[in-house]
Amino acid sequence: MGVLGQLLYFSVHPNQLRSILQWKIWHDPVHTRNPEKESANLRECFKYLEMTSRSFSSVIQELNPELLVPVALFYLILRGLDTIEDDMTIPLETKEPKLRKFQDILEQEGWTFNENGPNEKDRELLVHFDVVIAEFKLIKPAYRDIIKDITEKMGNGMADYANNAEHNIHGVNTIKDYELYCHYVAGLVGDGLTRLFVESKLANPALLKRPELSESMGQFLQKTNIIRDIREDFDDKRRFWPKEIWSKHVTKFDDLFDPKNIDIAMNCSSEMVLNSLRHADECLFYMAGIKDQSVFNFVAIPQSMAIATLELVFHNPDIFKKNVKITKGDACQLMMESSQNLRSVEQFIESIFPSQDPKALSLIHKGEIEPTAAKKAADDSEAKKDVFFLLLAVLGTLAVISGLMIGAAYLAGARFDIALKELGKGNIFPSFAKGGEEAQPIHGEL
Repeated sequence: MGVLGQLLYFSVHPNQLRSILQWKIWHDPVHTRNPEKESANLRECFKYLEMTSRSFSSVIQELNPELLVPVALFYLILRGLDTIEDDMTIPLETKEPKLRKFQDILEQEGWTFNENGPNEKDRELLVHFDVVIAEFKLIKPAYRDIIKDITEKMGNGMADYANNAEHNIHGVNTIKDYELYCHYVAGLVGDGLTRLFVESKLANPALLKRPELSESMGQFLQKTNIIRDIREDFDDKRRFWPKEIWSKHVTKFDDLFDPKNIDIAMNCSSEMVLNSLRHADECLFYMAGIKDQSVFNFVAIPQSMAIATLELVFHNPDIFKKNVKITKGDACQLMMESSQNLRSVEQFIESIFPSQDPKALSLIHKGEIEPTAAKKAADDSEAKKDVFFLLLAVLGTLAVISGLMIGAAYLAGARFDIALKELGKGNIFPSFAKGGEEAQPIHGEL
């Protein structure tokens, strides 16, 4: 869209422009990246980060300094792996060994790859991949081990799918296959990020004991992208919607794109959306385990955009005609609303499950109180706390205002010593002369 087109668009969509300006002007990042303190190679890495990711680049660059570089490199490494896997112009005999040994490539100084097709959008990253390898060798060994482990698992999973002739011809067959694919390309990312968060002490270690939570984070994002990109994938002769779902609605996958079947196609897409939404609750529980605001923003913003994308594609016939995306204005609004206070997620979960209180839970298990009674008791307790803190806030505010007023009066020359002396005599109100309308000075003429 050119400058004139943007002006026309924003003239009839002022709220979109308002959201973009608010984000650009008023957004106050938790942490700010400083390129001046970075090496030339690292600056190049961030250049390719901005080239390859519209949604992740900004949130990565606002991460806690401890995680900024490891997460940026993790993203670029997996993006490089994905660029090889996605390129249908690379022959399998070249592709498979590269995918299976990509973790070893990270140790090969100066390695680059220029065998991608000319139209592969992220080919420049691999052409200059040597800068990523150089910076990867400089991060902490613990972070390198995590990134290499996930890269190996993901590369082998991608190679298995690339080698699967049936998948390449007919696409994904069952829901189980669909979720296994999402695990390799996204669930493993969630696992790796969680390990990085915990290693940096910016997330609750208990998240490592609940791997299904990080898995749901990845599954939710990937499934949303697969639903949204249905037309683009179809044009590229790729099929990720599982046959187990679409075969309930049409005989052939291609029938979903026939205009006369649009109602049937939308029923099919609705089932895909419902399949994705079942991960939403576990995503909330995952976010409650994050300790750092910048990390919370990093995980919350993509999830919010995924929810908004599902709302956009739900029962929307356009997804079978073109690639549908949320607008930049909507994205800015979501980023503002998703990066408030990480404590709100914990409070939200507690409001859903107030019986998590150990005492209440114990009584419920003993049968001494009903779950509804436990919830009411927890609500009442929370309400009393709210009232207490509200009163405390009011009294504190009055104390501050009173102090300011007394201070201002003192600076203006008020004689509090005389006032206190008169109060001690019981003269609370000023005395008036009989028949007079004005107060008589009680301290004599000056």
